[in-house]
Amino acid sequence: MNTAPPAASLDELCINTIRTLAMDAVQKANSGHPGTPMALAPVAYTLYTRVMRHNPANAAWPNRDRFVLSCGHASMLLYSMLYLCGYGLALEDLESFRQLGSPCAGHPEYGQAPGIEATTGPLGQGISNAVGLALAERMLAARFNRDGHEIIDHHTFTIASDGDLQEGISSESGSLAGHLGLGRLIAFYDDNHISIEGDTALSFSEDVGARYEAYGWHVRHLGENLSVERLEQAAQAAIEVADRPSLIICRTHIAIGAPNKQDTAGAHGSPLGEEEIRLTKEAYGWPTEPPFYVPAEALEHCRATIARGEEAERAWSERMSAYREAHPEAADQLAAIFERRPPTLPPGLLKRFEPGTKIATRKASQEVLQVAASHVPSLIGGAADLAPSTLTLIDGGGNVERGAYGERNLHFGIREHSMGAIVNGLTLSGLRGYGATFLIFSDYMKGAIRLAALMELPSIFCFTHDSIGVGEDGPTHQPIEQLAALRATPNINVVRPADAHETALAWSFALRATETPTVLALSRQGLIVLDPELIPDDAIDRGAYILRDSDDAPAVVLIGTGSEVSLCLTAADQLAADGIATRVVSMPCMDRFERQPVGERERVLGAPGTPRIAVEAASPFGWDRWTGERGAVIGMRTFGASAPEADVYAHFGITAAAIVAQAHALLSS
Repeated sequence: MNTAPPAASLDELCINTIRTLAMDAVQKANSGHPGTPMALAPVAYTLYTRVMRHNPANAAWPNRDRFVLSCGHASMLLYSMLYLCGYGLALEDLESFRQLGSPCAGHPEYGQAPGIEATTGPLGQGISNAVGLALAERMLAARFNRDGHEIIDHHTFTIASDGDLQEGISSESGSLAGHLGLGRLIAFYDDNHISIEGDTALSFSEDVGARYEAYGWHVRHLGENLSVERLEQAAQAAIEVADRPSLIICRTHIAIGAPNKQDTAGAHGSPLGEEEIRLTKEAYGWPTEPPFYVPAEALEHCRATIARGEEAERAWSERMSAYREAHPEAADQLAAIFERRPPTLPPGLLKRFEPGTKIATRKASQEVLQVAASHVPSLIGGAADLAPSTLTLIDGGGNVERGAYGERNLHFGIREHSMGAIVNGLTLSGLRGYGATFLIFSDYMKGAIRLAALMELPSIFCFTHDSIGVGEDGPTHQPIEQLAALRATPNINVVRPADAHETALAWSFALRATETPTVLALSRQGLIVLDPELIPDDAIDRGAYILRDSDDAPAVVLIGTGSEVSLCLTAADQLAADGIATRVVSMPCMDRFERQPVGERERVLGAPGTPRIAVEAASPFGWDRWTGERGAVIGMRTFGASAPEADVYAHFGITAAAIVAQAHALLSS
């Protein structure tokens, strides 16, 4: 059968085009999720063609409405809309769905195709990113809009599934969005009653609408009547609710129209099968051949969004020109955010600390943060209810609250996971977002940190209380394996500074990053301030450097990070007194050191075969790469213990005396 579809409304023709593209792409790939795109086709079609202000010819238009497909497994829904609306995807790209090198990956990947606003797939992350995007819009509007010049006024739309709303992260972010009154956030809830294991009733029976009403959201139930007109009316009504985020609940049917697969778990994560596709297309009145059939009328209708989008951007550009003329300084600051320009920090800007004194690197970070914030107005962040301990408030920055979006200090509450995702949303908008908690609680936000790395976002994660130096709080709060796990994640720079000056350089490094998130691991306890003349300005960029050297070629090399660098220096003095030429290397960023040329790494660590001892009050995992065959690692191979800091270090043998003994053992072996 190869005939044109029977007469139908243009809207229905476009919706069925989306559905058939999804089922054909998943079938050809023999992998994917066809049912959800089929169910949600009316929602996406209505948003892209009737509701959202967007310009397919310029996916980066700053004042566009944002769309985040939180249920990233339904990626063919997004790819179909991007193709039909003219974002640059070709039909051949859809035909190569889930294949190596295709911009149409299994789940949407930020940067792989114009129009993908965030990488989604791990459920709950996308709707939480959307909270960050919506918050960023309000913050930018509060900072830059002027009387007669409303240049930031877009909305953030997202589609979330049952799975998204079961994940705890969405509860965290939904609660905060309601608390902050983010009225420009509009979420469509795909209530299709199906998950991989079967009917969601197996594990999910709560009243989701009532839950979101309790969070402070405006909630509307559409039931099963998902006509384009009704969806558009619901979206427009949500747009009018300025003081609350909106949740529009749609009772959809997965794989709608499939005679044997509709409303079944079999349509969730597997191809429908050739025969079921044939039967479904016949039910739609659709040609069964060829696959990937796109009616010319449907393509022409959807591509009309280009002209509308260009006109919307042109009108905004005229407003922006008038704004630039009236407020040139503010316009330049806003352009820097739009263009994601790395900030320029003047040489010598960061405070010089007094050598020989003691200061915790979290305390040094607090002082550096104040100076950095004065020169980087886009720097915005906060902590997960630990600001008095992480010391990450900006003095005079004010508290971000409902209606007070022009302030700088965010209070995430005890919501670490959503904090990470919201920071990513802020960063996606061009702001320099940071979030802070204890290093041990990075476990709660690992998913968001990983997605920051995958999206190549320069998000900043500031973790304090970075070792057994936490002391009396004991093993529940003493991180052991966290540094190794974070370092094992691709495209993350984990920086553990040895003193206040390295901390200042670490913040400068993080703020200059453009495509890599930075993890700062900072001490609770006081650390001796080193002589700044011994620390090169590019210490963090290098990853490691020689802090103390011997006159002769070193007989042993001590490598430390963070609080253990001072132990290495003390041990080096003792070894020198014993007549052993000793080098001390500070390695604040193993990730950066790994990127150095082999010759530079050998210059710092000494000739191959030189005994090397790495010292870090954490898991030794990964250190053997740097210590080599004649090396040793002094670290933690068990959980910690509850006791004063000095007693814990002594109990676990992380002391200068232990380093000296290990050096003698290596040299005599």
